Amino acid sequence: MRPTAKFSISFGLVTIPVAAYNATDTSASVSFVRIHTADGGRVRNQPVCSLEGTEVSPDEIGRGYRPHDADVVVPLSDEDLDALPLPTAKTLTILAFVAGGDIDPLQMGKGYYLATDSPAAAKPYVLLREAMERHERVGLGKIALHGRETLAMIRPMGDALVMQVLLWPHQIRPMDGVLPEREVEVHPNEVAAAETLMDSFGELSEEDLHDHYRDALEELVSAKLAHREPEFDTGEEQPSGGQVMDLMAALQDSVRAAKRSRGEDEGDEGRAAAKRPAKKAAAKTSTASGTKTGAKAGAKSGTKTASGAATRSAAKKSTAAKSATKKTAAKTTAKKKTASRGSRRAG
Repeated sequence: MRPTAKFSISFGLVTIPVAAYNATDTSASVSFVRIHTADGGRVRNQPVCSLEGTEVSPDEIGRGYRPHDADVVVPLSDEDLDALPLPTAKTLTILAFVAGGDIDPLQMGKGYYLATDSPAAAKPYVLLREAMERHERVGLGKIALHGRETLAMIRPMGDALVMQVLLWPHQIRPMDGVLPEREVEVHPNEVAAAETLMDSFGELSEEDLHDHYRDALEELVSAKLAHREPEFDTGEEQPSGGQVMDLMAALQDSVRAAKRSRGEDEGDEGRAAAKRPAKKAAAKTSTASGTKTGAKAGAKSGTKTASGAATRSAAKKSTAAKSATKKTAAKTTAKKKTASRGSRRAG
């Protein structure tokens, strides 16, 4: 692998000569070529001079800059660019060490492996890597790559240092028109169900990180060359993209589907579901039994109460009858005494 650039990392008074190697390979991704649909001929992007109308070879192509306030292009040579008083032309000066989570992922650009470019760079290289790893920080600085200055992040990765090119903050577009037009209320039980679904996903597998689209495309091309029907490995059926009407039901179904996809035993869930009706039935039986017992106890209590009330009523009647008899007897005795006195006076 050939280095794409050579420069020095500088933090404080420490300087580390490094060479940058491309960490990504875009040639392995799926790419198409443009063709003429009438005959299948290739349509190429040929460099043509706008003044002469002739094709230009790569050796004759240079760089120019067009100012914003002028309709003219100023030619610039490599010597002109090297003569610029730009501290970042050959040095990545670390300006600050920050937590990796403070970097907006939208700013992440192309990545480079950084290797030591001299034997003397080995010790400061390892020192910087271990210090950032122990302190859990990444370095932010600026570097001029391919004729333009850019932000860059240095971070440890295993036993190596990696440089990530960052976009400038003004290159990140605002979120106008992205957020929902109205405020959406999310209930705590829905958030809990979503967290359960997240936990059910598990870890990534090697199969998940495989480019199945590339395989399918190569099979399609092979089938066309062999004049046969393509044979695709469809795998599991993908869910449709219909509108979700019941969010909670969709979350719960997704959790069950995720467990099935990992081959987890659903017997425990089934047994738990079977126990729930049994518990409900037992609760109903207990409630019914308690109701019947309470009814019997209430009936007995009512009988005793009624019996007691009748006894007390009878006793009151008997007492009233005796009192009336005594009063009648007293009146009769009084009448007899009065009659006796009247008879003695007459004699």
